[in-house]
Amino acid sequence: MEDTYVKPGNQERGWNDPPQFSYALQMARGPPKNHLNKRVAAPVDSGAGVLPTTPPSADPLGPPPCGIAQPPSSIAPPPRGIAPPPLSSVGFPPAGVATPLPQHEPMNPQKETGVSQSEPNLELVMSVLNRALQACRVSVTDYVCNEVEKRLRLLEDSWRSGKLSFPVKRRMEVLARELQMGNWSSADEVHRSLMVDHVTEVSQWMVGVKRLIAEVQNLSPELLETLKNPTGPDQDSGEPAPDPSPLS
Repeated sequence: MEDTYVKPGNQERGWNDPPQFSYALQMARGPPKNHLNKRVAAPVDSGAGVLPTTPPSADPLGPPPCGIAQPPSSIAPPPRGIAPPPLSSVGFPPAGVATPLPQHEPMNPQKETGVSQSEPNLELVMSVLNRALQACRVSVTDYVCNEVEKRLRLLEDSWRSGKLSFPVKRRMEVLARELQMGNWSSADEVHRSLMVDHVTEVSQWMVGVKRLIAEVQNLSPELLETLKNPTGPDQDSGEPAPDPSPLS
């Protein structure tokens, strides 16, 4: 079979003729190639090591030349009259003697935490928040105070119905104490941590607590004193307040 085929009458190939392939070159195979991507299996260990052999030119009675490992020799036991060196003072116990394990006291989570595991006081939390709301009614509009009051009612209802987890109750108690002592930044930090960690539980009423924290910061020192001290001089006396005089 010829390598090229040209139709009769046209001895020259055109610029757009398909290339011609030589089938004779494809049939001829060259020498096989050595593939270097195959791994060589590791030699199987027969269990007995092969001792290094010395070159034929080396003296068998002389010392081994450099670079050739000397075969291992058996170590002679020490003489009977010499005792082995003593062990260090801090070492392993003698054989046959059981070492008692150190006894650890069982961990008691309630003992570790102490008062932190006690149930938070709902009455304390609501008392502080309601006193803050009453103090804000002097300078804040009724609409804002009424909205905050609704949120506080949702907080109390959720607490009493068992919808709030223990961490939320604990942080709300901390928030109330910080608000009562006048630590506005600490109270706001607790509010933000509740919104990040427990948003599904506090999203309905926390907006009212946030607004209450912002409004309490603008109160006068006299109103802040009523927030810090639950019982004022007027509340200690049992006499009712006198009625205002009628207008003439």
